[in-house]
Amino acid sequence: MNIGFYAPLKSPDSAIPSGDREMAKLLYRSLQNQGHEVKLVSRFKSREPEGLEERQKQLQLQGEQVSKELIQEFSTIGNWRPDLWFTYHMFYKAPDLIGPKVSAALKIPYVVAEASHSPKRARGRWSLFHEEVEKTIAHADLIIGMNTNDHAAIKQIINDNTRYEELRPFLKINKHRERNKITGRRYLEKKHKLPLDSIWLLTVGMMRDGDKFASYKVLSEALTKINTNKSWNLIIIGDGPLRTEVEKLFSKKIIFTGQLTSNQLQKYYSSADIFLWPAVNEAYGMALLEAQSSGMPAVAGDTGGVGDILRDNETGFLSKQGDAADFADKTSTLIDNLELRRNMSRQALLITNRDHSFDLNSNKLGSWISETCSRVGGL
Repeated sequence: MNIGFYAPLKSPDSAIPSGDREMAKLLYRSLQNQGHEVKLVSRFKSREPEGLEERQKQLQLQGEQVSKELIQEFSTIGNWRPDLWFTYHMFYKAPDLIGPKVSAALKIPYVVAEASHSPKRARGRWSLFHEEVEKTIAHADLIIGMNTNDHAAIKQIINDNTRYEELRPFLKINKHRERNKITGRRYLEKKHKLPLDSIWLLTVGMMRDGDKFASYKVLSEALTKINTNKSWNLIIIGDGPLRTEVEKLFSKKIIFTGQLTSNQLQKYYSSADIFLWPAVNEAYGMALLEAQSSGMPAVAGDTGGVGDILRDNETGFLSKQGDAADFADKTSTLIDNLELRRNMSRQALLITNRDHSFDLNSNKLGSWISETCSRVGGL
């Protein structure tokens, strides 16, 4: 089957790394893994972060033009034509302004993964894009939720003929955690002059305005409240337009690595002892899932779908969102308790292998796609 893939927030081939890009890439590969021919049909970005009405209108007009061009291209005899449209991650700041139009014109199934509906946006700055989100959800033949918190709002407006399924965020599992940890710690000890008897804390996150910067502020405050006699070191991986501002939040003892490749990042996941991320207004957090898949216990803010990845008191601790003192208390508990870290590490490996593996979730996705095509038409 030919599948047209589109991500209005960030394309899977974007040069800027993020969890959103990584999940888009994994979904793309997952569809290919099922034997489909997948094509990135547009890089049109619909994101409007400020809620400017005039900008939303401009993007709507641009979306109409892109839609017309794609319909003409796909309708031309001899050209590649999708049998199904697949959109990843659309919400009131980045709606899908082309997929519903193109799929309706071509009379093909429309699928959207990670759709969010926020009723409070019906009034206010994002009202135009909120309407687009509602139209998209009503048009969809299959909606795949990747955050359990999204379902309640979506089911209020979902079409009776629309199938709704929940897919856990997934990734390729690192099956060599223990072997990598030995070599990884030796490598990082030399690279950063880290003491081997210290507890290594790890944070991975983009450095940009809004929720990411808010998370760094909570983290910096929490570090001042950690209560332990044991030595610890924090490594922060990430980059972005607010890197200078983020670095100013922390003491000089914190190690900043900047942006790393996936292979470089794996050394840190395999070597550190505890993953930390306050996750202010986080959807779920791919970095958290990557850390847990390497057997790293974590402390993270209890928001969005974070609890779908981090099992509270099993693979780490969920902290009250934005509460630096609570975050510090839970971090201190993990620093002080080696046996607890070991138990949570084993559980993290077990649960990510069981619930978040690429093959398992790829097969689920494939079965839902096949059923949708059989139900509404398509190959």
